[in-house]
Amino acid sequence: MALWSCGRRPAALLVLLLRAPLSSGGPPREESVVRIPRVWQRRLQKAETKAASRGRPAASPPDSRSGKLLLRTRRQELNQSAAFAAGRWERPRLVSDGWKNSSSRGDYFQLQRTRDAPPQKLEDAGGAASFLELGVEQRIALALQEALAISEPTAVQRRVIPVLLEGHNALCAAETGSGKTLAYLLPLIQRLLQGQSWFSRQAAVVSPRALVVLPSWELAGQVRSVASYLCVRLGLQVREIGGGRGMGSVRRKLRAGPIDLLVATPGALCRALRRRMLSLEKLCFLVLDEVDTLLDPSFVDLMEDLLQRAVISTRREDISDVWDPKTQLVAVGATLPKGVGDLFSKVSDLSSFHTLTSYHLHRLQPHVEQRFMRLKGSDKVSELLQLLKERGPNSGAVLIFCSGASTVNWLGYILDDHNVKHLRLQGQMPADMRANIFTRFQKGQFDILVCTDIASRGLDTTQVELVVNYDFPQTLHDYLHRVGRVGRVGSKLPGTVVNFVTHKWDVDLVRKIETAARKRAPLPGMQPPVSKPQH
Repeated sequence: MALWSCGRRPAALLVLLLRAPLSSGGPPREESVVRIPRVWQRRLQKAETKAASRGRPAASPPDSRSGKLLLRTRRQELNQSAAFAAGRWERPRLVSDGWKNSSSRGDYFQLQRTRDAPPQKLEDAGGAASFLELGVEQRIALALQEALAISEPTAVQRRVIPVLLEGHNALCAAETGSGKTLAYLLPLIQRLLQGQSWFSRQAAVVSPRALVVLPSWELAGQVRSVASYLCVRLGLQVREIGGGRGMGSVRRKLRAGPIDLLVATPGALCRALRRRMLSLEKLCFLVLDEVDTLLDPSFVDLMEDLLQRAVISTRREDISDVWDPKTQLVAVGATLPKGVGDLFSKVSDLSSFHTLTSYHLHRLQPHVEQRFMRLKGSDKVSELLQLLKERGPNSGAVLIFCSGASTVNWLGYILDDHNVKHLRLQGQMPADMRANIFTRFQKGQFDILVCTDIASRGLDTTQVELVVNYDFPQTLHDYLHRVGRVGRVGSKLPGTVVNFVTHKWDVDLVRKIETAARKRAPLPGMQPPVSKPQH
């Protein structure tokens, strides 16, 4: 949506907003007006009232710059054309330069869509056109078509699947929503089918042949669901274990029968290993999904213990021995932490790892509209309610991100008072309470979810159209993950992100985001763990 720039005649924009019809029977207009913060609307109303009292004529709306814009703001001189990019060493003039001053409240800018579809659907168009051409067996490709109606690989899958099928260890990093889950699941399933062993199914201690580790049971449940759709058609057994329900539940699941693929969270997995309910003796494929979260301080010790228990391959020939297999290790994420190389060097030779990254890694998504609004903290609730009020009957779902569980609960009470139906999801909820919340949201029973960053990693949100950062994220990594909830591969809805910027420390991150956008560059401080990719 286009946003008029006000220049030195701010009253004109309000006139345009107030006089714009809500709907019309004619064809859709090419240019429409994006709602500006209510704080600024009040300022414009005062300015127009003052001008009217002095007998001045109402100002006409100024002409916006011709051509498609990359960045649009109320100050026309700070707009940036989509055809222009600031130089690498240039210090561009930023809209957010003065945002640490309280007088900037009410200011805003918007990053426009410069693409209509996710870039990962368009790049590498000359690559393999089907999964069969990538080396995926026909029975797996047929199961994929029948279960998920997917027949064409994404760019990330074209790059990752052949390398994993060859048996290489890999570090895979690509933007959220690019199809990374199937990129590792398809080679994993093919490895299981090629190396089926009667001995491993009859072992005295449960010993899965493939293991996927994820940081939360919401993610574990989602991956298990996708894997089950495929494996049930191929005669493979999938099981999931997670924390929050006691080791009795874990023991029952592990004893329910042979396991080909185990999907687990770190805590439950490591407790099962220490109590010898589980063995990694026959493990041939290990995936660490959302590895940036798995290697943060809360999980890194558990991950080091897990890797020490597995025998990681150092060359592709190590994985071909059916009776004494080595483990192929794959780390996957939308961002890769700098410490991942140090950890993996303790269990394997780093030269055996292929680093597979997307060109768009750590870059702002060009097909997602992103608005930044400088607000006073007390104005955030009214802005949020106005956003929700303006949603149409055919609008997609909404994710509202808060910094902590207490804010989620408090904001939920506010929405209840205004009769806004919603769900809440935060990490302090008991496992039984959290069990079905996200599933109900995905099924469309509720279309508004107030949550913490627990919902920002990896979860399938193709039905989400709007993300509201009620509390601005604390890191650029968190920002990328939240933005990645919209505009995903498979989504039929245009993605929009609205950011409420209230604190001075928020402004520091906004400046980095705006600078990266103006330069068409990756976000700073997020370099991949291996400076020179091997593949």
